[in-house]
Amino acid sequence: MTFNENAFENLRLELRRGCLTLAVLAQLREEYYGYTLCKALAERGLVIDESTLYPLVRRLETQGLLTSEWREEEKRNKRFYRLSADGERILGQLVEEWKSINQSIQNIL
Repeated sequence: MTFNENAFENLRLELRRGCLTLAVLAQLREEYYGYTLCKALAERGLVIDESTLYPLVRRLETQGLLTSEWREEEKRNKRFYRLSADGERILGQLVEEWKSINQSIQNIL
């Protein structure tokens, strides 16, 4: 990989990281377990690897933005995630920030 390709890839991943957090929080307005969350995001055009998703949802839960519950479904224990009350409040603030930043970037571009 050339320097320019490497620089682009690093910047692309940095940009994507923040977007993934917003997307996961928004998607978790409804309850999902990991696999179905990945699938729902992919159906909306945002592919996320499970090795990226699980650390992200654990971090968001540690921050108090998500709640989780273990339940048996289809004879398997699955951990279901959903926004907490704090997560809903923070999501609203992040959406407003996203809209503002997006408008500014559009104006610049």
